[in-house]
Amino acid sequence: MSTPSIHSRSQPDPQDYVAHLGLVGMSSEKIASWHLDRRAVIYIRQSTPQQMIRHQESKEVQYNLKYRAQQLGWSPDDIEVIDDDQGQSGASIQGRPGFQRLVTEVSLDQVGIILGVEMSRLARSCRDWYQLLDVCAVFGTLIADLDGVYDPCQYNDRLLLGLKGTMSEAELHIIKQRMLQGKLNKARKGELLFRLPMGYVRRQNGAVAFDPDEQVQAVVRLIFEQFEELTTLNAVLQYLVQHHIQFGMRVRTEDRKGELEWRRPNRMTLQNMLKNPLYAGAYAYGRRKVDPKRKIPGRPSTGRTVVPAEQCEVLLKDRFPAYISWEQYEQNQKQLQANRSVADAIGAARCGPALLSGLLLCAKCGRRMSVHYHTGSEPHRYACARMKGDYGGAFCQSLSGPALDAFVTERVLEALAPAALDLSLEAAKHIQRERDQLDALWQKRLERAKYDSERAARQYHLVEPENRLVARQLEREWEEKLAEQKRLIAQYEQVGQQQPRILSHAEREAIRQLAQDIPALWHDPKTTAAERKEILRQVIEIIKIQVVEDTERVQVEIHWAGGHISQLETIRPVARYEQLSYYKALCDRIEQLAAQKLNAQQIATTLNQEGWRPPKRRQTFGRQGVLELMKRLGLGANCRRLCDQPPLKQHEWWLPDLARELDMPDITLYDWLRRSWVQGHRHSHKSNRWVVWADEQELARLRQKRAEPPDRLNHDRWIEKRRQDTAGR
Repeated sequence: MSTPSIHSRSQPDPQDYVAHLGLVGMSSEKIASWHLDRRAVIYIRQSTPQQMIRHQESKEVQYNLKYRAQQLGWSPDDIEVIDDDQGQSGASIQGRPGFQRLVTEVSLDQVGIILGVEMSRLARSCRDWYQLLDVCAVFGTLIADLDGVYDPCQYNDRLLLGLKGTMSEAELHIIKQRMLQGKLNKARKGELLFRLPMGYVRRQNGAVAFDPDEQVQAVVRLIFEQFEELTTLNAVLQYLVQHHIQFGMRVRTEDRKGELEWRRPNRMTLQNMLKNPLYAGAYAYGRRKVDPKRKIPGRPSTGRTVVPAEQCEVLLKDRFPAYISWEQYEQNQKQLQANRSVADAIGAARCGPALLSGLLLCAKCGRRMSVHYHTGSEPHRYACARMKGDYGGAFCQSLSGPALDAFVTERVLEALAPAALDLSLEAAKHIQRERDQLDALWQKRLERAKYDSERAARQYHLVEPENRLVARQLEREWEEKLAEQKRLIAQYEQVGQQQPRILSHAEREAIRQLAQDIPALWHDPKTTAAERKEILRQVIEIIKIQVVEDTERVQVEIHWAGGHISQLETIRPVARYEQLSYYKALCDRIEQLAAQKLNAQQIATTLNQEGWRPPKRRQTFGRQGVLELMKRLGLGANCRRLCDQPPLKQHEWWLPDLARELDMPDITLYDWLRRSWVQGHRHSHKSNRWVVWADEQELARLRQKRAEPPDRLNHDRWIEKRRQDTAGR
């Protein structure tokens, strides 16, 4: 016979209840008349919903405290019951509106006494407990439990109340530790149960096994194979969506528990699958921990962090059936770490034109170099800016990106040339294997749809014809299953037309020809930058570079996959003649040719024939470049002509002279003049020549602007262009 609830029992006599508790005649001299003028508040709380259902006696004892309040002198109309915190823990004030309401009413001087079965019902945190004591002491509110009545204003009572609050908090800690040690001991044996992810089920004896549905297993294996190939979570998600592949999840709700439900793929499920060591056959406990710094008050599910499997409190390998090996699981974790967009990770291959992003290391400081993209048509650059960003220093080194990309690409294509035939055969096998997997998944989906339609037909035929209400419903379900089967068949035929399961002879021949001509495949417009980056990362681990003394020479150290290291040297474009490592030898050679009475064009032709190269991206010398060098060296008739130029006013410069003073190209200073960054005008007698004004202060400003990094100048140019465009509109 079940025990009746508190609401179905006859109400006990107050005197009988007080006598039962041993409180007959227990009045208190601490209760004054002005206490009785205010309300008596009974605070009721149970920690969990399970306690509210199963521990009815505790609930009844707390509600019957109203008889204790009457025995102490309060009338029934002046007794208030606060039970808003049922099912809430007393470890914190968060989520306990009843306790907050109690403190508020005490602060409003409306409460004469607070009654509770024990102090742990009020608070299990010393911070909240002493806050209540302080408020009660200020407004003269008494506190009572089954042991007696206490006045927080009196030293002995406050000492006793403080001791009870401390014991209440310690009791909670002891309970938690006892439960935690029990869970940990069970986890060390691998017996602590947890929710199983997709692809696993738990048998009646508690053992973990593969999901009996073959389609579910095939989808799980396909996900791990595609991540190994595509290397990014987003690429796997796009692959699943493109091929209409769904997740087979077991329902956890009570009414449909264990049923298989197909859902569309999502990023969070994929991420949890790739990080879960269960798929490698390992039992892990303690992967999700709570970081107090990240926890948001009032939201218990926040602040959780996932630690690596090696840092779990319990890690037992080879305990469950595995979809992948432990080595493959570790490789997946390394790949996920490398895909992060942080400074110390290689990062995922993206669509930017910088092919070596994530692979370059600065040989000077050992830090990873970053990519700097510019607005307009200017090429990207690789720069080591960690010292500047972290410590306010200067750029460690930088160089133009396209030149280094082309140099490394040439080395990679040379390395792949001997393996062209093997690559073509492997590519054909891989494509055929992928198509077979997709076809197998389609066959399972079609088989499931056929079974569902046949089952609906059997249910329809078994119903009695007279039961038309049920027959009509079963007929509709049968028609829905047949329509779904027809839709899947049509979709399968469409996929088969677009992509046949068996590779044709023409497709095999195209794969073979593309693999034999790897450079053509590399430079094909259909090949994306992300695909080229993936190829580079398959054969190269890291690349260390070092610019030799700010010259055009760059030492390149390529660490190939497999351990081989290549020590190479390439040439980068530089902005000034002075950055050329052979600048002194070039000047000596120009002086020799000028001594032979050769003009500028003849000198340029001779230099090109001898293999000399100018800075920047020009491959050959021209007449203008030779004239500029001859001006610097004071050679030729053109230099003597410049000496006869008309005099200038104070603080005026010819544009080439000021450019040499600022150590910058003439064209750059002319660009500044065109943008009004410097002051100048055309000469009155020589209109084809520019005169620029610059005193000592202006020279200092121009030198400072010249020293600014290229990114700042490009930003200024972008601002200037926007201003001009706005003015034009």
